[in-house]
This record gives sequence, structure tokens and C-alpha cells, in this order.
Amino acid sequence: MLSQRAASFFATHRILVSRLFAIAFFLIVLVNQSVHDGNVLEAVLFLTGLVLVGLATVGRLWCSLYISGYKNAELVTTGPYSVSRNPLYFFSLLGFAGIGFATETFTLGIALPLIVAMGYPAVIKREEHELRLNFGAAFEAYCSQTPRFFPDFTRFKEPESYVVNPRLFRRTMIDVIWFIWFVGIIELVEAFHEFHVFNPVLRLY
Repeated sequence: MLSQRAASFFATHRILVSRLFAIAFFLIVLVNQSVHDGNVLEAVLFLTGLVLVGLATVGRLWCSLYISGYKNAELVTTGPYSVSRNPLYFFSLLGFAGIGFATETFTLGIALPLIVAMGYPAVIKREEHELRLNFGAAFEAYCSQTPRFFPDFTRFKEPESYVVNPRLFRRTMIDVIWFIWFVGIIELVEAFHEFHVFNPVLRLY
């Protein structure tokens, strides 16, 4: 698990951490080839990855719609935040599993979300501490009614209308869709392998 110091560093340097992760992921995919290459399981794994990435992208957009312009200013408890206190992290976890399976390997499909999930508790704890300071009893009441991570859709509620800041929402869209970019990177690396621009040195199950 991440320490509070590490969680604080991640929260402050998210862009840097994301870029380092992207580079590391590219290098891993570059040297790896699936043992399922050329059989039906390859297609099943890739399709699973696409479905999860699609769910993650739509889910993250849904979350961003509700918090754009409201984060740290109001306690958002409707829409995706009525079924989970951390829906953005939940959908992100689906996205990491998706890009893992898009490599057509069980290894990365399972390992990638597990590695990422190890950092969530400390980050969530840090954010919850700030929310308690800002919203006090209102946040405590919200915690008593809403799951911390995995959604409970029986608790879903949404307003008839919702005011959104389009400028802030537009800015968050780039962060939201980067899972799709990773699938593109995977396909690019597969082209490198196919045309022997770079030959893989590992084969993962």
C-alpha cells in the first residue's frame, strides 16, 4: 500500500506520474508478446479489454460531468456519486484492467489493476480527510449511506437538471480518454512486432 507521503506526492504530481506510467507501459508492451497470438483467445482477450476501456471512458466522463466546477466547492452526492463515493477511481480501475487485457494477456490484465489498486487506499484516505474538514457532518452522513468504492446501483439518484461548467468539462475530457490512447499504443506496438521493427523478448500468458 502507498504511504501517506507517497499519496501526497501522487496527488501533487499526477501529470508526471501519468507520463512515467505511460513510458513504462509502452516499454513493457514493446518487449512482450502474448502466447495466445493467432488463436481465438487472443480475440476474446482484446474484446474484453475494449469493453472495459469503453466502460471506463464513459464512466469517467459521467463522473467528470458531475464534478467539473464543483470539486472542493460542494459535496457532490448525485449521479455516479450516489452509488459510490469514489466512482472515478472505480471506473479507472476498469480502464487499467481493460488496457491490460487489450495486450491479449491474462498476466497484464490481472496484474495491472492489482498494482494500481494498491495505491488507492492511501489516496482515498487522504481525500476523505480533506472532505471531512470541508464538509463535516454532511460528509459523515454521506459516508453512512454510500459505499466507499464498489457501486451500489440500488442507491442511484440523479437530479432533473444539472448545471455544468463546459470549459472545465472540456479540459477534463483529455484526461478521461487516455485509456483509449493506450489501446492505440498497444496496436502500434503490435504493428512494430508484425513488421519486425522491434522483436519481443518476452512471452506472457
